[in-house]
This record gives sequence, C-alpha cells and structure tokens, in this order.
Amino acid sequence: MWLIFALLAAIFAALTSIFAKIGIENVNSNLATAIRTAVVLIIAWGIVFFTGKQEEITSIGQRSWIFLILSGCATGLSWLFFFRALQLGDASKVIPVDKISVVISMILAFTILRENMDVKAIIGGLLITAGTIFIVL
Repeated sequence: MWLIFALLAAIFAALTSIFAKIGIENVNSNLATAIRTAVVLIIAWGIVFFTGKQEEITSIGQRSWIFLILSGCATGLSWLFFFRALQLGDASKVIPVDKISVVISMILAFTILRENMDVKAIIGGLLITAGTIFIVL
C-alpha cells in the first residue's frame, strides 16, 4: 500500500511543480509560496476534522512536536527556495535538481535513522545524482 501512496505523491509533486511554474508568472515567489501554503493548510486541517482526528493533538509528545515543527520549517524553506528557483529557471532543470533531495534523504536515512544501506541503494543514489548532473549540464 505504501507504494501506491508514494506513486500518488510523486504524481501530485509533479503536478505541483508544473502548476507552480505556470502560476508564479508575474507573481512574487514568496507571495506565491504563502498562497500555496494557505491552501495546503486548509486542505490538511479539513482532512483532520473530516476524519475526526483533531482530539489527538493533545496526545502528541514534546519530541514529536519539536521534530514536526522542524519539519515544517524545512518544508517552508524548501518551498520558498523552490518557488524562487522555479521563477528564475527552466522547470525541466529546476525540478531534477530539487529531486536530488531523494539522494540527500537517503544519506540522512542511512546516517541519522540508521536504516540499512545496500548496494542497490548506493547504485540507485549514484544513478539519480548522475542523471541530475546530466540533465542540468
């Protein structure tokens, strides 16, 4: 089931980038990010209330709060930089560079989360990196 959700995430991430490139034409990238964030906020809280999970907010531990807040900060900065890069560059080049985050995430998963690193993961990461460099250059 995780694979279906991951593929849906990839499809919507692709649509996000294309819609954003079209939408930021003649719009300040920071303002565009704020608008996008407001929409995400409304959708996310709408789903929380629709599923009746809002009461669970009181059971979130301090450690989870800290890391969720840090994740939110990282997301916000990522979106701000992505929108600015998308406004300045070609989507066909900005998007692959943004997706190098896959390789960075893999490295962090291996080092911080102590997930298993195997030959397939290393080769895959190297191929993603090589492909990104090939596209950009």
